[in-house]
Amino acid sequence: MQVITQEIPAVKLVVPKRFGDDRGWFSETYRADLLAEGGIEDAFIQDNQSFSAQTGTVRGLHFQRHPFAQAKLVRVLAGAILDVAVDLRRESPTYGRHVAARLDAGNGHQLYIPIGFAHAFCTLEPDTMVAYKVAGGVYSREHDGNLLWNDPELGIDWPVTAERAVLSDKDKVAPRFAALPALF
Repeated sequence: MQVITQEIPAVKLVVPKRFGDDRGWFSETYRADLLAEGGIEDAFIQDNQSFSAQTGTVRGLHFQRHPFAQAKLVRVLAGAILDVAVDLRRESPTYGRHVAARLDAGNGHQLYIPIGFAHAFCTLEPDTMVAYKVAGGVYSREHDGNLLWNDPELGIDWPVTAERAVLSDKDKVAPRFAALPALF
């Protein structure tokens, strides 16, 4: 398992090894000891899974406020996504910047997003299934927050236009980054 530091060093790309033969392949998708060697030492407490039927489905930018703030380890079981993490840590030199990675069932890559980041993804294929481990706090509706997915101030190069994006009602009316109070 390889853990690769991204442009924002707190975010990591995890590349599990695959061992293949004529039957297919086998991969360890989670090993606490190998992740810890790469700087990921979270105690994951919850597993989540989502299914998106349409290409261009955007989920996010979501985050949880303290004391239920969450870190995530995201992977794709079927299909493909552009996965995005935005730094919300006010004192960070990368505050307001983002990291994006293509995750798909074929490459098996995972993205680690620590506490203090907003998270979103856009489906690149129909029938996409995403699974992620959560560390920190369990989901709390009262501590749930979001940002406008396509806020120009964030400069995220989404693979879908606003007119074609498939969004939840909550994500359609999310606040802009400039309106965000200090959270982390």
